[in-house]
Parts: sequence; C-alpha cells; structure tokens
Amino acid sequence: MRGATEAGMADDDEKPGLMGRLFGRAASPAPRVPAPSAPATKPPTWWSRLTRGLSRSSTALGQGVVDLFAKRKLDAATLDELEDALIAADLGPAAAKRVREALARDRHGRDASEADIREALAAEVERALTPVAKPLFVESAIRPFAILVVGVNGSGKTTTIGKLARKFVDEGRKVALVAGDTFRAAAIEQLGIWAARTGATLIAGKEGADPAGLAFEALTRAKAEGFDVLVMDTAGRLQNRAELMAELAKVVRVMKKVDPAAPHAVLLVLDATVGQNALSQVELFGKTAGVTGLAMTKLDGTARGGVLVALADRFGLPVHFIGVGETAEDFAPFSAKDFAAAIAGKGGDD
Repeated sequence: MRGATEAGMADDDEKPGLMGRLFGRAASPAPRVPAPSAPATKPPTWWSRLTRGLSRSSTALGQGVVDLFAKRKLDAATLDELEDALIAADLGPAAAKRVREALARDRHGRDASEADIREALAAEVERALTPVAKPLFVESAIRPFAILVVGVNGSGKTTTIGKLARKFVDEGRKVALVAGDTFRAAAIEQLGIWAARTGATLIAGKEGADPAGLAFEALTRAKAEGFDVLVMDTAGRLQNRAELMAELAKVVRVMKKVDPAAPHAVLLVLDATVGQNALSQVELFGKTAGVTGLAMTKLDGTARGGVLVALADRFGLPVHFIGVGETAEDFAPFSAKDFAAAIAGKGGDD
C-alpha cells in the first residue's frame, strides 16, 4: 500500500491528476532543448573584399573589354578600338598603349581569347603599379612622426585618419589626432569619435580657429608629451581655390617652425569616383603641400579604379593604401599584384 501511495505521488509529480489540479500542483516544465547554434561564418578575406569592391572597375576594364574583343582577330583596327576602350576606362593613354603593344606582339593576326586579354591587362597593370606600391613607413626615431592629411571635400580624409589611428595604435604607438578642419564642427566631432574608438588622443581647438596655429600648438604638445605619431586632418579644399591652397601652405610652413623636417609625410586622399580629375588634384596639392604618398578611397563605388595606373605613369608617387568600403577591414596597404588581378577579373589568392 505504501509502495502504491509513493508510486501515486510520483505519478502526480510528473503530471497533475485530480489531486494536483485541486491543490494547485503544476506539472514540471518540459526540458528545454537548446536551439541549434548557427555555424560560425568565416569573415571575408581581403581578396574577397577587394574583388567585390573593384567589381565595377573590373567590369569596365576586364569584362567590358573582353566582351568587345574576345574571339576577334587582333588586326590594327581592333587594336585601335581596344586602346580607345582602355583609355575610356581611365587606364590612361600610356598604359593603354602598352596593353595594345603587348597583345599586338603576342597575338596580332590571331584570335584573342578571354584569358589572353585578361592576362595582358593584369600584367600591364601590375607592371605599372609595382614601383609605386609602397607602405607608409613611420620612422620610430622621429617623435612625433607628423603626417599631414590633405584632399578635396568629401574625399574621405577624416575616415582615413581614423583607420590609420587604429593601425598605429594596434602597433603599440602613442597616437595624437589633430582636428585641423576647424571650420566644421561635424569634422571635429567625427575625429573625436575615432579617437575614442581607437584609444588615440584628440587635439582640437575651437570651431573656426586658425588651422596653422592649431598645427603649431599640436606639434609642440606632441613633442613635449612623447607621442609617437601625430596625424593632422585638414579642411577639404578644391585644388583650384588659390586662397584655400595658400592656407594649406601656411600650415606646412608653421609645422616646420616646430620641426624643420615636418610634416614627415603628406598623405593625399583621393576619391576614386573623380576619375581623371585625380590627376589635377595630385599636381596642385603636390605643389602646395609636398605630397609624399596617396591613399585612394571609395573604389567600391566607381568603375574608374584604373585611374591609379594613370597616376602611377604620370607622377610615380607611392600608393600607400586603398579603401573598398566603410569598415576598417576594407582599408589596407596597397598591393599591385592583387589590385591588378582583381581589376582584370582574374583569380587571385584567397
């Protein structure tokens, strides 16, 4: 009887019968089965980011040319059309001529396969860009190593500075960011956000303050406080505005009063969507501020990525970084081989 009673109680514990319902004894909750976890996704590699970001340029330079000329005999008329198409895609006349000559030498009078054209295009782009694919070298013996960042309105200077700050801080450097675009409160605020995100120190003046005066104060403070790197933002300015370019020249002169070798690097940030207009920007900013290297942004938003080849042909300035998106992972040191393969629509190292 006792055993039966205990068994009945055990039954009541598992599911409420009449006694359970009368005295409010609830059923034990069913055991919860955890939902299956989603498989971990592998983050995109730089190669996949690059090929995705350069897809428009690849279509213009690679697939577009392939569609026009593949499986046609490369006679003189066809080669003329090929050269014109490459120039129209912002590759520049010198590089377009070299691609034409390479194909004429190897394939003249024969059918050109898709692989032939892509191979010739990639080889020429890599050949043109290899001499300028150089990292931004920060000399540790110089403290602070002062980098002045210049460019036109909307080129992406402030965001580029933030991504540089992350790179330098991750390398263990003590970094100061100078909000030299004193005419826009939003620019000062944006740089402050990047400083907070990366662990850099923000040096800013009042809105509307003299940028040259701020440059002097910032560089003096950075020297006194032992910063490794100082990166100074500047207001965006059109290269054809003489008074604004004179203001930029003043910033450079004042920095030299603190350190005759400063700025130790002048990084021109170029918006890839401007195409051939980048040539005049490099020329005029170079004369005014002594540009030492380039960073090209927004390559994911244009079919004009080939302009990098035209820039290399004309100026030979180092290309330090390229950006193919908004995140820090979409900004990386420039590789001629990877860029050439991606823009020609070839396979690459993933």
